[in-house]
Parts: sequence; C-alpha cells; structure tokens
Amino acid sequence: MTNETAGASATIPVFGPEQAAAALPYDQLIPAIRDAFAQDAKVPLRHHHSISQADGTEATLLLMPSWQTNGGVIGVKIVTIFPGNTARRLPGLHSTYMLCDGTTGEHLALIDGNQITGRRTVGVAALAASYLARADARRLLIVGAGRIGSLSPYAFKCVRDIEDITVWDRERTSSEKLVATLNAQGIAAQVTYDLEEAVRAADIISCATLSTEPLIRFEWLAPGTHLDLIGSFTPHMREADDECIARGSVYIDSTDAFRETGDLIGPIKAGRIKESDIVGTLSDLCSGRLPGRKSEDEITVFKAVGTGLSDLAAGALAYRNLKGA
Repeated sequence: MTNETAGASATIPVFGPEQAAAALPYDQLIPAIRDAFAQDAKVPLRHHHSISQADGTEATLLLMPSWQTNGGVIGVKIVTIFPGNTARRLPGLHSTYMLCDGTTGEHLALIDGNQITGRRTVGVAALAASYLARADARRLLIVGAGRIGSLSPYAFKCVRDIEDITVWDRERTSSEKLVATLNAQGIAAQVTYDLEEAVRAADIISCATLSTEPLIRFEWLAPGTHLDLIGSFTPHMREADDECIARGSVYIDSTDAFRETGDLIGPIKAGRIKESDIVGTLSDLCSGRLPGRKSEDEITVFKAVGTGLSDLAAGALAYRNLKGA
C-alpha cells in the first residue's frame, strides 16, 4: 500500500461537543482570535443560501471557508440555521467544522461546529469589548438567553471584572434558566422583564437574538455604554435602532457586515450612515491601527456577523489542544 493510499483510507478523527468545549477555554480562545485578526488570512465571502420552510420561516445554509496565507491550516464550516426549531424544542443552529492541513490538503479533523460557533462568537464579542468597553465596566446585560447568549457571561468575565449580570429574553423561562445556572455557579445574576430599565443601567449590553425588529434604542443608552450586537446575520434581522448606529462609534468584525446584517443595511438605506462612517474593524483594533475607546462618555457599538477567520482560529486551537490531550 502506498503512502497516498494509506493516507486516503485513514479515518478522520471526529471530536464531539464536550471535547470541543473543553478544548476552547476562553482564556486561550480570546488571545488566539486576537492573534488571528492581527495577521493575514484569506476569508472569502461566505456562501449564504435561504431555504423556505413549510411553517413560513426561512432556514439558512452557510458555507464559511478560510485559510492561513502561510500554509498553516484550512478550514470550512457548514452551518444550518432553522428558526422554526424553537417550536420543535430543537436547537436552531447546527454546524460542523472541517480542518485541513494547509500544505498537503490532508483532512485533519471534524470538530463540532456548534461549539466552535458559539464560543468564537462570544469570544469575538469579548475581544472587541476589551478594546471598546470602559475599563471599569462591571454591569453586563445579556439580551437573548439562548445558546449563544448563555455563553456570553463567561467570555466577558475574561476581559472585564463583571460583578452584576442581568438577563432579558422574550421567553421568560429562558431567562430564568440561565440565571439559575449562573447563580448555582456563584455568579451574581438576575432576570429582568423591563428591557428599557435594564439597558439604562448597564455598562455592557450584549445582544444575541434572532429579532427582526430593533430591541435596543439609542435614547436608552447611558454615556459610556458599550453595545454588542452579535445576533443579526441577515438583511431582515435587527437588534438596534438606526440611532444606535448613526450616533454610536461603530466597529465591525469584517466588511461582510455591510451586506449581511439589517443593523447596518437598514440605516444605510435610510441615509442615516454611509459605509465610511464605520470607525473600523476588529482587525484594526487587534493590529493596533486603531486604539479603541477614546473617552469615558463615548458610546461604542460592535456589530459582528461572524467570519471564517474566527472559526479558523477556534478550529486550529481546538485541534492543537485535542491532539495533545
């Protein structure tokens, strides 16, 4: 048997959710994402396909490739997003990540993409907050207590001394479940049913919802607030009103956001902002091209739609840790 034949027939290791989660601790993941955004990598525009469902919802198929330009690794994530799964009591998002050798093309591993997606999403948000949130930020508001939102407290606690966490969700039981979990772990948290009041009191607001209407209004934001928007990833989805985008200092994870999210498409179409009004990207912050927050009273906004670069950073880190386990 030739080496080529032997390699082709080898079994690709498959790492499930628990293994992937254990291999992506936030104190390692956030620096890995920072390094990735500070360096060069190729991240083509992701394939984005809508699939109409019998229940009237629109499912989404995403294909997200990326690779390191130095021949390191190649990765591609396949994601399916089905909003109608909430009624079925099933997760709305499923994904798998394939990592390949950047020199030989060898398929190295299949890694649970849900863990990579969730952890890199909140890791990116926390990384942005490390540049954009006030250094003394202590009060965190989680808007949306689903799988992504439920991870946010742990990531943000790695970059700021969070002492108080408030959770809001349209589904009361989701908020209560997350708060109970946090309290059981010794993390101070409480449920709110008054979103406006909670927004006015927060230092950092992290939104991770599937909302199609703005939830956060600029008039509610106190001076010095940092607003994190990581839920809207289609042109029809919104988490913040036009004023938040027009009057806040807005940073994005990548320029794909101009085509992907209603949080930017809406204000641009309304003539409230131009693409050039966006202050910068996460790469600008991580590379030192931009300093981040400029004053204590500045209202900062970070809008992320997800990028294959952060997936690649997470996939490579997970593989290194799993391979060495």
